[in-house]
Amino acid sequence: MPEPCRHPRPCGDAWQGRTVDAGNIGHARAGPFSVSPQRNPNMADPPPFGDCGNPQHGRPGGAGPSARSPCGGRAFRLSPRASPDSASRMRPPQGKPNLTAFSRPIQDRRRQPHGQQTKQRNRHSHMAQNASMEEFEALLNESLEIDTPTEGSVVKGKVLAIEAGQAIIDVGYKMEGRVDLKEFAQPGEAPEVEVGDEVEVYLRNVENARGEAVISHEMARREAAWDRLEEAYGKEERVEGAIFGRVKGGFTVDLGGAVAFLPGSQVDVRPVRDAGPLMGLKQPFQILKMDRRRGNIVVSRRAILEESRAEQRAEVIGNLAEGQNVDGVVKNITEYGAFVDLGGVDGLLHVTDMAWRRVNDPREILSIGETVKVQVIKINKETHRISLGMKQLQDDPWDTVIAKYPLDSTHTGRVTNITDYGAFVELEPGVEGLVHVSEMSWTKKNVHPGKIVSTSQEVEVMVLEIDTAKRRVSLGLKQTMRNPWEVFAETHPEGTQVEGEVKNITEFGLFVGLPGDIDGMVHLSDLTWEGRGEDVIGDYRKGDIVQAVVSEVDTEKERISLSIKAAGGDPYAEAIGGVKRGSIITVEVTKIEDGGIEVEYEGMKSFIRRSDLARDRADQRPERFGVGDKIDVRVTNVDSKNRRLGLSIKAREIAEEKEAVEQFGSSDSGASLGDILGAALKGDDD
Repeated sequence: MPEPCRHPRPCGDAWQGRTVDAGNIGHARAGPFSVSPQRNPNMADPPPFGDCGNPQHGRPGGAGPSARSPCGGRAFRLSPRASPDSASRMRPPQGKPNLTAFSRPIQDRRRQPHGQQTKQRNRHSHMAQNASMEEFEALLNESLEIDTPTEGSVVKGKVLAIEAGQAIIDVGYKMEGRVDLKEFAQPGEAPEVEVGDEVEVYLRNVENARGEAVISHEMARREAAWDRLEEAYGKEERVEGAIFGRVKGGFTVDLGGAVAFLPGSQVDVRPVRDAGPLMGLKQPFQILKMDRRRGNIVVSRRAILEESRAEQRAEVIGNLAEGQNVDGVVKNITEYGAFVDLGGVDGLLHVTDMAWRRVNDPREILSIGETVKVQVIKINKETHRISLGMKQLQDDPWDTVIAKYPLDSTHTGRVTNITDYGAFVELEPGVEGLVHVSEMSWTKKNVHPGKIVSTSQEVEVMVLEIDTAKRRVSLGLKQTMRNPWEVFAETHPEGTQVEGEVKNITEFGLFVGLPGDIDGMVHLSDLTWEGRGEDVIGDYRKGDIVQAVVSEVDTEKERISLSIKAAGGDPYAEAIGGVKRGSIITVEVTKIEDGGIEVEYEGMKSFIRRSDLARDRADQRPERFGVGDKIDVRVTNVDSKNRRLGLSIKAREIAEEKEAVEQFGSSDSGASLGDILGAALKGDDD
């Protein structure tokens, strides 16, 4: 058993903020301490170092019970240095302490002979003083030169033990801490740490409630990783990491201690449906953005793939030439074409270059994974885009189009597509022509082509025009049928009476349906003989069946003029059938007016002006006539256009006088008009 310390103030552990012996400086285990000399007036002169009677106290400055120093000498105040600022305040203000002030005569309490005791005491005092002075000075200098690590810094430590899922790590400075083993494990792997390994840890706190340092290996890796990543980000270098988790919008990536976000759009050049094979696999990434203050890192795997693909594509494109025939594998099929892998680079095989004929769906002739032979049509050196074609490997049917399809020839084709402006008809695979909507029907002008023909319908068309430069053929559908206006003109000459249904009513007339699916128009002026057409058109309705007479047919303008009023005969023509200018007719007075009288002849009305009522001015009085009177009048004018007769009583009287003079005498014989008329009347009586 070691002898207990005989000093009134025994040796103690972890003296923090207390007054302890100078020789017991090594007992404080909470970290380096600043030492300030202070004399304890209540303490007697202590024995020299190593002379307290405890053999365990013979090695000052040691780390552990066997290295503790004796309890004597000047007392020193020890205080922990938690920061560089506190350390600077606790250090001795004047360099190294004066160690000569610490020495005291050695008090040997063992009983010896007086002379021997005196000699031995002097010898021991001199030797102990020199040895302890040198050792203590070296230890003190070493303690003063070592700085306690700052909280929030990364320090190195040594694994002392592994127990209860934790690693006990000595970080020096008489500090130990515990770290969970999971912090030493890579994503998806077992922890890799053993006793004796040197590791880096992050010092969060110098001491917790249990007197242990609070450290973290994961945070140390993170700090080191951030430094490494910032350097790589500045140099635009790649970094290595592993995808270990899935989050909303993407994945999480471990970059050797720092966690980064990998957006879903940056995983691959194409959308990835199953990212399982990529999980836990170490692979390179490109840092797109990072913010150390916020702890955000965004990486991209797609940028790495695109860069490698660009290099590979440049190499493959360098070996290709336009017009070259190559083999490829169909990788993807879309509505507009297919992507073909040419051995590291993809080319687009457009749907229009798959075959000379119309291809509605590329899946009709291609399937994913199929090996096809294609021709390189065009290479864009800047964008590295390659256009491919399959039909270029076949004979062009347009080389014989002019010979096989002369103008005005009729052929049978199949309707392949219908648009708003017409329909496409396939004459043979690879040769299609357009039937414009205006060339579809003679009669249906404003009708959608889909109401005339249908897809896949077999139709007969006529070749109207061929443009080999633009690879276009103009076809006509109506040209294969006769013009219905020409047919109508042949079967219904002018004056022919027809019957039809009123199709439409406009402000200028009626449209009547005729045989051959054509229409004829009845103008307002052809509706009635009497009155105005505007007043009569209101009597007609759509769907009415009417009788009309063909008055005109214009085949070039595709117009047919009809007349309803002519269908019932012309009362004017019938009335004036034997009437001509100068004829004497009998009319009936129907109305008396101040300006004249209204008369009627065969149902046709006319008006006799006041000046035409008599030869003598005194007899030109309308009131001398009465309604219903019948009088003889002379026809002075026949107006067929306005359907009117010009009548005059005065003209009749003058004509009768002239005729009597010529028959019974002349004015030169001296007979008067009364004599002549009297003779004429007498002759009539006889």
